[in-house]
Amino acid sequence: MALPVSTISMTSSVVFGTYQNCLQCLAQLRGIGSPNSKIDIFLSGLAGGVAQISVMSPGDLVKVRLQCQTERRCRGFSHGKPKYSGPIHCLLSIAKDEGILGLYRGALPLALRDGPSFATYFLTYNTLSSKLTPAGQREPEWAAVLFSGGVAGIAGWSVGTPMDVIKARLQMDGVCGEKRYRGLAHCITETARNEGPGVFFKSLGINCLRAFPVNMVVFAVYELSVRVLRSAPLDTLL
Repeated sequence: MALPVSTISMTSSVVFGTYQNCLQCLAQLRGIGSPNSKIDIFLSGLAGGVAQISVMSPGDLVKVRLQCQTERRCRGFSHGKPKYSGPIHCLLSIAKDEGILGLYRGALPLALRDGPSFATYFLTYNTLSSKLTPAGQREPEWAAVLFSGGVAGIAGWSVGTPMDVIKARLQMDGVCGEKRYRGLAHCITETARNEGPGVFFKSLGINCLRAFPVNMVVFAVYELSVRVLRSAPLDTLL
């Protein structure tokens, strides 16, 4: 987890930064003072989810490889030791054995996961927090922020979990032997044929258990940052 933790600030910055900038651009296209529509929020979240792949994909690949390596099944072990000794060794080994593009293995399913997932994520948060905010009040109460953030996390993972399963399989394909899948479509069809459609939601429960508290905190920090920046004098931000 060392590499994903070290890059989480970058990926979050890309997601939320892209989201906010897209919202502002769409608002300007509609006219000054025009509020963003639901479709604006959805498209901005979609753009943010896809944009983060540029910085997230290598770290995510390393995380999956380190989590899934086993001593008995993989060929890359010697004397009972795992193939990868740590995140940096794993990163360098992938780049050496598979090339720089190898660090982006699974990037397509990752984009197909995070694009719709973050679109649903931001749309759910904005819809819920708006409904829970009393009429005439500009900003939601903290209880509404926490609840909306938690539900948004669950909604996002409900959409993203099927492609998350495919992404992990493509990232591990060939590591322990011969490659099993010819590509994204082949992986989806083979997985469904051999294990049934239920396998695509196999990890949904644990993802949701993690998503609710994590995204409560994420949106609490996000709202706090937005409110601090709004209230800060302009000259202190320059």
